[in-house]
Amino acid sequence: MVIEDLFLPKKRSFIKIIDSRENLLFCSFTKTEINKEKGSMTTKETYFNPSERIGSLIDNGRLEITNILGIGAYGVVYSAKHVINQHVYAVKCMPKTNIDARQHRLHESEIRLHAQVSGHLNIINLEKVVETSDTLNVVLEYCHEGDLFSMITEKGGYLGNDQLIKQVFIQILDAVQFCHLNGIYHRDLKPENILVFDGGRTVKLADFGLATTDRWSRDFGCGSTFYMSPECQGGLHKRVKGYATASNDIWSLGVILINLTCGRNPWKQACLRDETFSVFLRDRDFLKTILPLSDELNEILKDIFTLDPEKRISLDKLRERILSCHKFTVSEYDDFIEEEITSTSHDRLSASSSATACSWYSMNSEIGFSTAPSEFLEDYDRCSTSNNSASSLSTLANSQPDLIKFIDHELEFNLKCDDHLLENQQIQTIYTF
Repeated sequence: MVIEDLFLPKKRSFIKIIDSRENLLFCSFTKTEINKEKGSMTTKETYFNPSERIGSLIDNGRLEITNILGIGAYGVVYSAKHVINQHVYAVKCMPKTNIDARQHRLHESEIRLHAQVSGHLNIINLEKVVETSDTLNVVLEYCHEGDLFSMITEKGGYLGNDQLIKQVFIQILDAVQFCHLNGIYHRDLKPENILVFDGGRTVKLADFGLATTDRWSRDFGCGSTFYMSPECQGGLHKRVKGYATASNDIWSLGVILINLTCGRNPWKQACLRDETFSVFLRDRDFLKTILPLSDELNEILKDIFTLDPEKRISLDKLRERILSCHKFTVSEYDDFIEEEITSTSHDRLSASSSATACSWYSMNSEIGFSTAPSEFLEDYDRCSTSNNSASSLSTLANSQPDLIKFIDHELEFNLKCDDHLLENQQIQTIYTF
């Protein structure tokens, strides 16, 4: 029997208990409430077995719950079948009871924002919302082929196929641009939140649980660590006042572009404690030495991974550059593709390593899972990092003074101090948001 305990914000935990055959026995939602007036603390715990809903009817008997597709911290996703025409849907079932006001707001926001953009061809359609006495059921377009993450890592569906990569990435970009034009910023762009159709030729954006209408946000650490921009993490070294949500989405698109073209992540986290990212800051062409990027793609990525959000490439310009890109990878990549296809799925998912620790990172979602802002601190602690970030700063200051001037301006932080002070301040501030 396996017990998974997923800690949530607001002193609330979610527990899954799974038997040896990977059958879900039951879930437990635990919520701790503090009574400030009485100085007491009470705990409410709700147990339920998601499989009990299988076979039940919702939407006035029109939809029958048929199977469990997935379980997350804030609800269960089922498949459901229309009892008359047999059409299959996905139903995201979110509890209405024993959740705090913040969770109610998040649920309402997710539904409202998703509904606003669900008419786009490359965004999963939100069909309807069905309420019961204890649940909020969001009926969604069903995808039986899975997500982009699985298509890349398990099936190698895009390796070496420049035309297909271009076709798919443009669809993702168009979906994001449609959201932005409607004043909606996703904040959790990653392959797991993109569903595939037609054998991977068509993709649709999903999961608006962290989406916002705020053009400027102070919700640091919102999203998945692999895909967060430095400013979304609070800045490279010291907390910034906020970040532009549109520019943060564009940064995430850059990581997804590397996922599609190389089947890898460029780094674990875009922070100074990540050695690969630190080297990239010193040498903007560094990714070409560890990934089979063409010169054209390398230049595009440099314009995406620009530290100054105001100078980051726009979606319009990015679309134009992608369409005009002749080749995403070097011709020598053919040998690598053959090697990759013959490797096992486990090999593709395990992280590559090298003596310099500046290697290709696998697209392993263990570190890249979604976090709401208040969960980020715990997730950040899990990130595998090096201990020489202070020396990285010093080296960076010597090699690229212009870049450091920008960082200094952005963070209002004087880098003219010795390594010892830098190290102490790094320890003090890197986990304090």
